[in-house]
Amino acid sequence: MSYALSGPLQRAIFAVLSEDGALAALVGDAIFDAAPAGDVPPLYVRLGEEDVADASDGSGGGAFHRIGITIVSNAPGYAKAKDVAGAISDVLHDAELVLSRGRLISLRFERASAKFISAAQVRQIDMRFRARVQDG
Repeated sequence: MSYALSGPLQRAIFAVLSEDGALAALVGDAIFDAAPAGDVPPLYVRLGEEDVADASDGSGGGAFHRIGITIVSNAPGYAKAKDVAGAISDVLHDAELVLSRGRLISLRFERASAKFISAAQVRQIDMRFRARVQDG
């Protein structure tokens, strides 16, 4: 197993989300690798946590990546955040991403949870996708 494909996978996910017209119509360029500082957009997407497990087999090194993507909205209600989550799911589920190293075997939606964060007065949807990558 290797963690070497984590960076290429994240860059490919960021690129495909940033280039999607339907998602851009909802959030513009408010797609981040870290929570934005200063003036926070009213609706944004943040690439999040990742858990990785070995998936090496006879054909070579590989890994399963559980990738978190978070949508944050200060709008009343969840409608806008859910529209964004749907657009992200449309883009990523079964996507055929090209990685700068290795290759993506599969990328699938795994789960999501929606919650109200009272301290920040925002609604947040945490999505998780599962990717299988192979090196070489």
